[in-house]
Amino acid sequence: MTTSSVPATAPAERFDPATADARWQQAWDAAQSFRADDASTKPRSYVLEMFPYPSGRIHIGHVRNYTMGDVLARYKRMRGFEVLHPMGWDAFGMPAENAAMEKGVHPGGWTRDNIANMKAQLKRLGFALDWSREIATCEPEYYGHEQALFLDLYAAGLVYRKESTVNWDPVDHTVLANEQVIDGRGWRSGALVEKRKLNQWFLKITDFAEELLEGLSTLDKWPEKVRTMQENWIGKSQGLQFGFTLSSGETLEVYTTRPDTIFGASFVAVAADHPVAQGVAANSAEAQDFIALCKKGGTTAAELETAEKLGFDTGITARHPFTGADLPVYIANFVLMEYGTGAIMAVPGHDQRDFDFASKYGLPILRVVAADPSDADKPFAGEAEAGDGVLVNSDFLDGMSVADAKATVIARARSEGWGEGKTVWRLRDWGVSRQRYWGTPIPFIHCEVCGVVPVPKKQLPVTLPEDVTFDVPGNPLDRHPTWKHVGCPQCGNPARRETDTLDTFVDSSWYFLRFASQPEDRPFDPEAIKRWLPVEQYIGGIEHAILHLLYARFWTRALARIGKIEVTEPFGSLFTQGMVTHETYTVRRQITEEQRIEWGLNPDSDDPRLEFYLSPNEVEKRSEGAFERETGLPVTVGRVIKMSKSKKNVVDPDEIVRALRAAPVAPVRAV
Repeated sequence: MTTSSVPATAPAERFDPATADARWQQAWDAAQSFRADDASTKPRSYVLEMFPYPSGRIHIGHVRNYTMGDVLARYKRMRGFEVLHPMGWDAFGMPAENAAMEKGVHPGGWTRDNIANMKAQLKRLGFALDWSREIATCEPEYYGHEQALFLDLYAAGLVYRKESTVNWDPVDHTVLANEQVIDGRGWRSGALVEKRKLNQWFLKITDFAEELLEGLSTLDKWPEKVRTMQENWIGKSQGLQFGFTLSSGETLEVYTTRPDTIFGASFVAVAADHPVAQGVAANSAEAQDFIALCKKGGTTAAELETAEKLGFDTGITARHPFTGADLPVYIANFVLMEYGTGAIMAVPGHDQRDFDFASKYGLPILRVVAADPSDADKPFAGEAEAGDGVLVNSDFLDGMSVADAKATVIARARSEGWGEGKTVWRLRDWGVSRQRYWGTPIPFIHCEVCGVVPVPKKQLPVTLPEDVTFDVPGNPLDRHPTWKHVGCPQCGNPARRETDTLDTFVDSSWYFLRFASQPEDRPFDPEAIKRWLPVEQYIGGIEHAILHLLYARFWTRALARIGKIEVTEPFGSLFTQGMVTHETYTVRRQITEEQRIEWGLNPDSDDPRLEFYLSPNEVEKRSEGAFERETGLPVTVGRVIKMSKSKKNVVDPDEIVRALRAAPVAPVRAV
């Protein structure tokens, strides 16, 4: 029968997508259609998208990400594979504590309510997910096993505690990761970040630098861009470490990756907490004031690049090893004690930070590398030149290539006994301490008699107390009346728990293992890991190219080194799905001085008005501009950027689903 032969009076049935979706999803659930079978003899395929943070709602960016995994998982299942396609929640972190402070709710309740909302959204979309393996990193059943693994790494010498310089937010009273420092200010409070020394817990990722670098060559199914980013972050370099003889009689050790430029050195700079700087400050109030100034500001590479370059002339000079010239020694705000030796040989002509500093303080800027020897006296065009070329104005190095000049200087330094060639790494050990409540408690106890003592594994998990308050800034675990007070497991004397919690990147560094295997008495079964890992296809944003992906690779290799698993690379193939973007909307509102104080907002602005982000459905666009629907206030339409819940420029998929279900649908006719 053709469509044209259908009688005009035949009843027209309408397709109801809401009813059809619900019917099929119930059928899938009843049949456990997407549940992975560990006992299956089929070939296996592990498909995984980076799990979401439960902030309350998913947006179209999430839908794009999980749709890609869904399509692949269904395809592999139809091809006869046993497919593992799980879902869970990266549930610890500062946003929950912010909600606790701003809304007067408990982080746990806020997080679990958000999980319920987002899970319902994902289920409505009908993704082929194995919900039987759902995990949330904020639950003791998950983080208790993480604590056990942390203790295993400690026993293997891969965890340690030391004093280090950190980014400190004086309003939120917490350490900030480099990525949380924006233009020198805390990402949430807006307070000027300070450098502060604290005892911190570290993971020895540097012990794996060579392995992590070499392993990149095996990841031929990863984007080249991601591998390059990791290679640069690990940052293997070969250079010269040598000692300047100071006019004070001391020897100052410096390291340089560009020994070829040594004839271009015009000053030496040390970090504010370098022993040379501290020695000068002991007899100079001005030096003390300058060092205090240096402690204000972040420790990120971006901060060091963009901050105004400031220095204090110590009055000490350093003897150049070839020319014998006396170079001035400065305390400089762009040199950090944690990098290299905490002192640098500054070559302004071929390093931009040195160039900016030399320009500010009227120091010589010498050209020692040029594209052509005829350019030896060519002036600089307002910036340093870091490119390749031949050596000029460099005595016995003139005419050499950069590579030959490096080798020659290192050889001379070694033969004359004042320096040595050395390989160094940009990668630093991973500081995992965070001074906040909503995270995995670090399983250690501090005893006046026994020192730092691991919590016995039989006492795990060390769980977070529920009765905490967020009425004042800082870590609630520090001021809890009972939680931190315990007996030492070794001597029984009164002791205290570690009140720092783990960086949430630790939680996401092994969740893919727990998805694959979930025994109650241990983090995972190594035999199950061997069957499922590595993940065949991992999907997630390129913004995680360095930290999450590098930390996950490290954690996997660390567990392999201590004999917990055999796999060394967690993700066989990586797909970075791109960004879903949208313009932003902001409205300026008046706030009271009381609100400013209550919210801990930046006090050094004369304008008490602040910009607030709006979501697209809160904005009405008219011919004369954009306006907030509720108040009619004018709205500033910003540029198109990645969808972000913090910027509120997100589109809720539920709105689209509702619109599609409400749209007129053509009648279904017999054919």
